[in-house]
Amino acid sequence: MTIHPETPTPDIDAFLRSHERKSLLRFITCGSVDDGKSTLIGRLLHETDAILEDQLSAVEAASRRHGAPDQPVDLALLVDGLAAEREQGITIDVAYRYFTTHRRKFIIADTPGHEQYTRNMATGASTADLAILLVDARKGAVVQTRRHALIVSLIGVKHVIVAVNKMDLIGWSEDSFRRIEAQIRGFTASFGFENLSFIPLSALTGDNVAAPAVSCPWYTGPTLLAALEATEPATKPLPFRMAAQWVNRPSADFRGYSGLISSGAVAVGDKIAVQPFGGETQVTRILGAGGEQVRAVAGQSVTLVLADDIDISRGDLFTPPAAPAQLARAVDATLLWMDERPARQGASYLVKIGARTVTATLSRIRSRVDLGTLDEVAAERFDLNYIGEAELILDQPVALDLYLEDRSTGGFIVIDRESFDTVGMGLVRGARAEYVRSRLHPIVRLARRWFASASESSLRSLFKAVTWRVCGSLDTTILAFLFTGNLKLSAAIGATEVLTKIALYYAHERFWTRISFGKS
Repeated sequence: MTIHPETPTPDIDAFLRSHERKSLLRFITCGSVDDGKSTLIGRLLHETDAILEDQLSAVEAASRRHGAPDQPVDLALLVDGLAAEREQGITIDVAYRYFTTHRRKFIIADTPGHEQYTRNMATGASTADLAILLVDARKGAVVQTRRHALIVSLIGVKHVIVAVNKMDLIGWSEDSFRRIEAQIRGFTASFGFENLSFIPLSALTGDNVAAPAVSCPWYTGPTLLAALEATEPATKPLPFRMAAQWVNRPSADFRGYSGLISSGAVAVGDKIAVQPFGGETQVTRILGAGGEQVRAVAGQSVTLVLADDIDISRGDLFTPPAAPAQLARAVDATLLWMDERPARQGASYLVKIGARTVTATLSRIRSRVDLGTLDEVAAERFDLNYIGEAELILDQPVALDLYLEDRSTGGFIVIDRESFDTVGMGLVRGARAEYVRSRLHPIVRLARRWFASASESSLRSLFKAVTWRVCGSLDTTILAFLFTGNLKLSAAIGATEVLTKIALYYAHERFWTRISFGKS
């Protein structure tokens, strides 16, 4: 009889506890198209054993189907999930992947490099602690490299690793690497990055990704994976912020306010203020996913039960009375425009800040960034992918923070009022309780004063417009009678003229909307 040794039972609880103690780092890969972002992520997943055997088999089959038989496995297919992405060899959507090492956990966002998908890149960067900016060693930094670096800095990502990829294609030239390093350090000097490091690597072969490259003896720094494990994002204590997303009232005996705690912490017994229109009250209960709890922190979705019956609706912000948010009617913001239709001064949009949506007017476009020089230049409109400074006037007060102080309550999106498409994203740089009317264009101020000083009401002006149209039609009828001598025919001509002129005027106006002559 053969006696087999008893297989030790893995301690699942100990395994889960070890993962709970690991810190989490969120990061993105960005850069221009074809710089190897998806391949790098596939390599990281492969080197950390985050790929199952059936996944690897599927990728090998897809590599044979989309590439040459003698080429290595295309690890980019692990994250390029859309059919269009695999056919074109590009990233379109933002792909999120998870992997872990013995030191920490990672959530990675693979963002597209094409200019037309810049909005997707900005979405991926909005929650990142670190950015890996990829650069093709053969091309160096291009315009899209500058744009992505600028967006990363504006969004507030302070840790950036520049991965100079495809070094194997230039023979691991140190001169080329140093030239790219100097180029990027030059145009990012004013971006405010706390930690900017450079790593030469090859995502295709894996050199300097998880293991040092034997072909690169002149580089003595850490591998990419080691640099990711060593990065510790700076955290600062923030005051409590929670937007009311839902008034939770399952019965007449219960009323709570549900939402996500975006920053800070709250405990039973804490005093809180309700902004922008409410007063102060006290938290009597906190209900979380596991039931009743005494305290809740940022990242948790909870329901707060309050001591007082205050008029609270969706979008109201809960804050500490000692550290309230700002109440703003006018906002100075950095805008990234995401729509093919340009943003123009005076246009009306919807702005969503947290859970509150309000109507806003783009009252002033101050400047935009010239990506060639990174200088601010004067602008009258924002075209697709433009980044610039603007002022928005809100139709009602909104509770918010400056973006540099709190990213969760200082960022917003701009929505088209007709299509409800997201057309832009904004970062609050300044806020005022009232807007300054004197900043309006002089012609607009003159027109407002002229209309305001009119001695008659709008209804009187409307009646005068109708009577003028009647007089014009009557004139046409009389002229037709003088030429034809037929009263019925003349009346028919006068009546028809009213309808045809309205139709012709509408067609004339629609025709001129398609002509660019004279437009700003």
